[in-house]
Amino acid sequence: QKKHLQSICLQNQLYLLLNSHLFCLLKNEMGLIIFFLCAYIPKTAAGHCKWAEVLKDLEQIKTSKDIDVSLYTANTDEGKECQEPVMRCFFLETKVILQECLIKKCSKTQDVLNIWKNGNASLENNKLNSTTSAKCKECEEYEEKNFTEFIQSFVKVIQKECK
Repeated sequence: QKKHLQSICLQNQLYLLLNSHLFCLLKNEMGLIIFFLCAYIPKTAAGHCKWAEVLKDLEQIKTSKDIDVSLYTANTDEGKECQEPVMRCFFLETKVILQECLIKKCSKTQDVLNIWKNGNASLENNKLNSTTSAKCKECEEYEEKNFTEFIQSFVKVIQKECK
């Protein structure tokens, strides 16, 4: 939240600078550089969480009555070095939910598919930089929990990632 406030202050200062000197600035090279920085900063400084879409879809499916599965549920308090394996576990188990939905033709199939696609796309982008600690558990080592508990844990892990 502190970073967000700092970025707003920076954006505000750049806005005031441009607003008062816009036409003078656009006539020289430095002015153009500042102008392009102002256009770029709001997009990057906003800190949009890459998991926001997944979180939205999780909210959609959490009340589903037609999904009844037991799923390996990673601990929400795993250390930072195990965050990626934990996320991979949740998305792997989402594939189990998706298979269940396809078989039962449940009403939330599209939301589950969205979670799986968005999660795998984000995880693929991180694959090159990842190193998994030897002390991180495999997905199958976690306790199996019901769908409701799984979704609650999944939401907690994503919220933790978005902070």
